[in-house]
Amino acid sequence: MKIAAVLTAAATLLFAAGGSLFGAAEIGLYALKRQYWRPAAIPYPKEDPYSRAKEELGRVLFFDPILSGARVRSCATCHNPGLSWGDGEPRAIGENQVRLPLRSPTLLNIAWIPKLGWDGHFRDLESVAMGPITGQGNMNLPEKVLLQRLSAIPGYVAGFDSAFGEGGVTRERVEQSLATYERSIVSTDAPFDRWIRGDEAAISAAAKRGFALFNGKANCAVCHSGWAFTDGSFHDIGVAKDDDLGRGRLFPNSVKLQHAFKTPTLRDVAHRGPYMHDGSISSLVEVIDLYDRGGIDRPSRDNDIHPLNLQNSEKADLIAFLNALSSAPRPYPVPVLPR
Repeated sequence: MKIAAVLTAAATLLFAAGGSLFGAAEIGLYALKRQYWRPAAIPYPKEDPYSRAKEELGRVLFFDPILSGARVRSCATCHNPGLSWGDGEPRAIGENQVRLPLRSPTLLNIAWIPKLGWDGHFRDLESVAMGPITGQGNMNLPEKVLLQRLSAIPGYVAGFDSAFGEGGVTRERVEQSLATYERSIVSTDAPFDRWIRGDEAAISAAAKRGFALFNGKANCAVCHSGWAFTDGSFHDIGVAKDDDLGRGRLFPNSVKLQHAFKTPTLRDVAHRGPYMHDGSISSLVEVIDLYDRGGIDRPSRDNDIHPLNLQNSEKADLIAFLNALSSAPRPYPVPVLPR
C-alpha cells in the first residue's frame, strides 16, 4: 500500500485543525510531502549519456522547421515552450492542417517517463523522434531526405561532429540529440514546491486542503503520484469513446487496457488545457466533474475510478491545489538556426 494512503488520515487531521496539531499528524504530513520532493538530477540512459554538445545540437534541431517536408513545422510547433511544451490544441495539427487523432502531450519532465506516447508504443525517448518527423500526417519528411538536408548544411555537419565525432549525420545521432535535449525540459519551481520545502505561505489554505483531498478522498494520487504527478502507467478513466482503444490496440486480450491511456503529468496543468488524450474536456472544473461521477462504467474502467461524491467546496479546494502546481511563465530563447 502506498505511504500516502497510510498517512492521509493524519494529514487530513492536521489540515482540519489549521495546521495546529503536532506529533504523529505532523510527522505524517512531512512524510507525505516528502514523496513529492524534486529529484536531484536528470536521468540519462547509459546507451545515450549526456553531453553539452549533444544537448545543444538537439535544441537547434528541435526548433528547426527543416525537419518537416514543407519546411514549415518543427518539433516546437506541437511542443511550444510558451504553452508549457504543448500546443494548446484539442488534437495535434499536421503539416497539411489536418487534425491528428490525439493531442500533443507536454514534454515537461519527459526524462522520468517510461513507455512514451498516449498508448505507450514508444519504448524510450530515442525511439520517438522519427515517428512524427516521417509521419505523412504529421511532419511528412522521409528519413532519407532529412539526412540529406542536414548533411548539406556545414553548420549541422560541424554540430554532429562536435557531439559525436566524425561519422556524419545518421538517424541514430538525430534521435540521440533530440532525446538528450528533450530530457533537459524540466518544470521549474511552483508554489507547491516551495510549500513542501517549508514555506507555509507559498500556497493558500484551500490548496492545502486540496492536497489532503488529492491524497485522500479524491484518490488522485493513486495514479498522479510522485514529484511529476504521474505513475507513468495506463488507465481507463471512463472518458474514451467505444472505438478509442488506446493501449488496448497493443494488448487486445487485456480487458483493463481497453480504452487505457497514459497518465499525464499534472505539472503546469492549469496552463495546459484542453485536457485528456483527445482534448475532449475543456477545463479543470470539467475534469474534476468527470472523476467525481466516475466516468463511463464498463469492464475496462480502472478499479480506482468510481463516484467520489465530492462537495462543491472540495472541488474548489482541488482546483486551488492544482493551480499551485504551475510555475511562473518565463522567456525561452529560440536558437539561431544553421543555414
